[in-house]
Amino acid sequence: MSKKLELHDSRLGTTDAKGARVAPQPEDVKGKWASRRKIFYSILIAIYLVLPWIYVNGKQWVLLDIPGREFTFFGSIFYAHDGIFLIFLFLGFGFLIAFVTSVWGRVWCGWACPQTVFIDQVYRKIERWIEGNSRRRKALNKQHWNFEKIWKKGAKWALFLLVSLHIVHSFLGYFVGTRELLEISFQSPANNWVLFVTMLVLTGIVLFDFGWFREQFCVIACPYGRFQSVMMDENSTVVAYDEKRGEPRRNKAVSKDKEGDCIDCFKCVKVCPTGIDIRRGTQMECIACTMCIDACDEIMEKVGYEKGLIRYASENELNGKKKRIGVKSFILLGLFLAVVGAMIASLSKRDDLSAQFLRMPGEPYQKIIGADGFTLLNRFEAKIDTLNKKDKRIEFRLPDNVKDTVKLVSGELPKVIESDKETVSFFLKYK
Repeated sequence: MSKKLELHDSRLGTTDAKGARVAPQPEDVKGKWASRRKIFYSILIAIYLVLPWIYVNGKQWVLLDIPGREFTFFGSIFYAHDGIFLIFLFLGFGFLIAFVTSVWGRVWCGWACPQTVFIDQVYRKIERWIEGNSRRRKALNKQHWNFEKIWKKGAKWALFLLVSLHIVHSFLGYFVGTRELLEISFQSPANNWVLFVTMLVLTGIVLFDFGWFREQFCVIACPYGRFQSVMMDENSTVVAYDEKRGEPRRNKAVSKDKEGDCIDCFKCVKVCPTGIDIRRGTQMECIACTMCIDACDEIMEKVGYEKGLIRYASENELNGKKKRIGVKSFILLGLFLAVVGAMIASLSKRDDLSAQFLRMPGEPYQKIIGADGFTLLNRFEAKIDTLNKKDKRIEFRLPDNVKDTVKLVSGELPKVIESDKETVSFFLKYK
């Protein structure tokens, strides 16, 4: 195999000698892992697109109403003063990702990261459909701008734009409400210019990232690549090349009886979306997408060798040792379970009704003078939040020790609360 395909020792495979980007055009790959990822990606995308359209009892099942400071997660309603649960949520997710990384490596990047899911399942499929396979795409990029290149690039980016708009509108549906967003979409942008500008900015970011920036985000911008090196150890399962079995690679300088199983076809390099050579060991740029596994297995099957030269394995397993879950992983799992336990305990003690009493704006009080003296009058407002749709009868009562001097006056009490949020006004008279 020509050494032209050999990657440089001191720079990224996606950069040239001058540091300019060389956009990878990964070859198509089929195999066991590719089929599994395709199914899993489709499920994740379907959940993302369908979830905001699920309504239960007339209310969106997942809705993050930031202006209204009301957040609905799978039917449970939280308010701004429930910020402690948000802390639990972020802590729990952080510890879970750390634990998963310590045991299974960068599996998040290859199987669940939106960057990987949308690019591989949507954007690259559009690219292949319009521009062809890897060789044709590379040839198209090199040729001068002619009619073929203009219409293909134009059609590709037009479809990228439509897909990006759909992704962003689905995302906004989680914050605005899908029905409200659908209604707003048929109105003039001037009526909701803040939302319209937000949509344009987010669409531009998604289009830029998924359509062009791609692997550069994983290599340059994503902090998880740096984070994984801290969490992983010799027991972490990663996409790995079995050097003992594969080396020395097939070449003219090595006799056939001493050759390893690697025939140096560079197929693993050609299919890599981040442009690395997995045979150089675990690298920060590897997103564990398993494309090199399927590519290598295909070659091994063709030459009559056993599959698994590149496979999921830990460093200890490659060295013939037994994989063990380390103390660090147990600590991370324990922290995750502790956060989940704290959240469950907090939720179990949470009241299904809360009320916030506020003095009405304006004069702090009114002084009413009568024949038998004067009376002080204060006006208050009670904002009542309920966590379920059950009707509740609300009535305010004063303590017995103040009934002789304070009187509660309201034309709204007692009141039946039929929605999840009500406001009740009342007066307090001081004699």
